[in-house]
Amino acid sequence: MKRRAAVHPIGPVAGIGNDWRRWIAENLVLGSHPDTLAAILHDNGVPPDVARAEIDAALASPYLHGVLRLHSRLAKRDWLLGIQAHLQRMAPPDMTTVVPRRARLDGATFLREHYLTNRPVIITGMLDGCPARHWTLDGLAERFGARTVEVQGGRSADPDYEMNSIAHKAVMPFGDYVAQVRAAGHTNDFYMTANNDGRNRAALAELWDEMPLLPDYLTDERKGFFWLGPAGTVTPFHHDLTNNFMMQLMGRKRVRLIAPCHTPQLYNTRHCFTPVDGRAIDLQRFPALAGMPIAECELAPGEILFLPVGWWHFVEALDISLTVSATHFRWDNDFYSSYPSNHDF
Repeated sequence: MKRRAAVHPIGPVAGIGNDWRRWIAENLVLGSHPDTLAAILHDNGVPPDVARAEIDAALASPYLHGVLRLHSRLAKRDWLLGIQAHLQRMAPPDMTTVVPRRARLDGATFLREHYLTNRPVIITGMLDGCPARHWTLDGLAERFGARTVEVQGGRSADPDYEMNSIAHKAVMPFGDYVAQVRAAGHTNDFYMTANNDGRNRAALAELWDEMPLLPDYLTDERKGFFWLGPAGTVTPFHHDLTNNFMMQLMGRKRVRLIAPCHTPQLYNTRHCFTPVDGRAIDLQRFPALAGMPIAECELAPGEILFLPVGWWHFVEALDISLTVSATHFRWDNDFYSSYPSNHDF
């Protein structure tokens, strides 16, 4: 399938540099017509004879021919994924846009029907009675207010706050953070996330003893990732490199999910992220998402959402929200070891 030319290097040039050569090669591989590329180069100040000579050299290069073979292999993999995507689009909505709820799902059924089949599910009833279900902001602040925790701050000014999460780390007393959450109203400017786990696992260590072990699904380790923030916090569309449990303990979250088979249509050019905004998908900017089945659910306190590895998901807090996520399943969950080391796609 032919695609439009990739974004070209910014600014007019008098000749051809390596940035432009990479751009020519990428777009020839993507199927752009040489005349289209020559016109863009001319519009950016490259003389027509220089532009044509560079394009002809690229077309004759054995290096480009080698890359084209690799591109053909990827195109076949996309075709295979496209079969699954096509079948999913054909399925009735209750099979593709509804995340099922299963009460107290036993481990064997969970493994057979969801873990091994890579299908999301909301599990209810398994958090009933655990001390964590009685956590409150006041209670947590009273117990841990003097502890120093790490949070993500200044997110509203950075459209790539998730990719740039290291730059947004800040430390403060936990009591101050709770007061900030309580007073914030609706905002995505700050959030305590799994990216802050290095410090917060130790700072809030006692909380792990109050989480249920969930032996039907998880190993007997007491660990996880702590998420706490005001209404309006957003985790943008991305996929995880492992299977994941989202255990909702306070407030509600809206979750949107897209199956892995649609990855070729998700404009994924960097690591596990897409620029598609899950709050309002812009079909003019991202036309490949038109008609794509998107599952949506509202996760309530006491519910567990199973997020299978590779599923794209967008998460938005509807209230002040506290979530604990976990990845230490009883079954093999190592999918990250074979993940590409180069994250630029």
